[in-house]
Amino acid sequence: MARPSRRRPTPPAPPRRAWTRAKPAALRAPLLAWYREHHRKLPWRAEPGKLANPYHEWLSEAMLQQTQVATVIAYFERFTAAFPTLADLARAEEQSVLRLWQGLGYYRRARNLHAAARAVEANHAGRLPDTFEGLLALPGIGRYSAGAIASIAFGRRTPVVDGNVARVLARWFAIEEPVDAPAVRERLWRLAEHLVPARHPGDFNQAVMELGALVCTPKSPKCLVCPVAAACRANKMGIAERLPVRVPRRKPTAAEHHVLAIDRRGERLFVQRPDRGLWSGMWEMPTVEAVAAGVDAVEALRALAAARGIMIDKPARVGEFDHQTTHRSIHFVVWRARCTGGRLRGGAWRRPGKIDDLPLPNPQRRALEMLEE
Repeated sequence: MARPSRRRPTPPAPPRRAWTRAKPAALRAPLLAWYREHHRKLPWRAEPGKLANPYHEWLSEAMLQQTQVATVIAYFERFTAAFPTLADLARAEEQSVLRLWQGLGYYRRARNLHAAARAVEANHAGRLPDTFEGLLALPGIGRYSAGAIASIAFGRRTPVVDGNVARVLARWFAIEEPVDAPAVRERLWRLAEHLVPARHPGDFNQAVMELGALVCTPKSPKCLVCPVAAACRANKMGIAERLPVRVPRRKPTAAEHHVLAIDRRGERLFVQRPDRGLWSGMWEMPTVEAVAAGVDAVEALRALAAARGIMIDKPARVGEFDHQTTHRSIHFVVWRARCTGGRLRGGAWRRPGKIDDLPLPNPQRRALEMLEE
């Protein structure tokens, strides 16, 4: 009688991640054909097969960070009308740049754009570097923007991974790990690099981004009309709707800002914000961003005015509203007071209808509207 074997059964091999077996040819041809027919006409975009204007591509990438395409179009057209070339932007005053950017948000983008334009004029004979590494060295240009500009404007075989691309890749290859986890993010970049072709890399990168914007949308993806649905593992598995998985975001920090409109003989006081921090370099009505524990808001506003060298009567509360930034949930309280004396130290008195030359953050513009109501 045969003795039973004591050998332990070999455990099954762990399933190999499908997204490590990407076949570029199955995706490139149908995707590029779809892009040639369905791409949106955008003022900064070249026709398929052509290279984009490097300055326009760079400007659009800066504006499109955290901002919808529909919003960016009007800003792009106004900006390029004021600064038609990179040299025009480099010669401009920063306040002029910020004024054209106001309302678009994330103002550090505008300051970096201006600084980079001056660096290009000073160090690169007025021409944007045409390599990924050269672009990455400029202020405000990160890994994604460098890859996009290098491929779309210069035809370099460089990958891009933004939110749209990460979502498309997660569904194509059924990636069920959080796409914003650092290790997975790096794998996505390697996968994007594997997929991008040597010929017309910019068209391919734009096609992936366009697919994410128009078809492979965050909610209710249009799988029935997707040109690469046959090669999409998430579609085959019926899990496209729940991908990508993301790490839960932290709750925004709560804050309360008190805005003080100080009037004097038909004029109002505006002051410039510091060069660093939220809304850096822009203008505002004097604002208390944190009232110390045990201090009355009216007392804090009087101290704020005194720090500017002026005296005010008792502030009157006008109204309040909420404003959301990426990391903050800010409750704004708007006050009004009259200047009763003193000599201003830092700032400018302006008539409310004569402030178009001052770049103002969106909450300050909303506070002004509330004062006029």
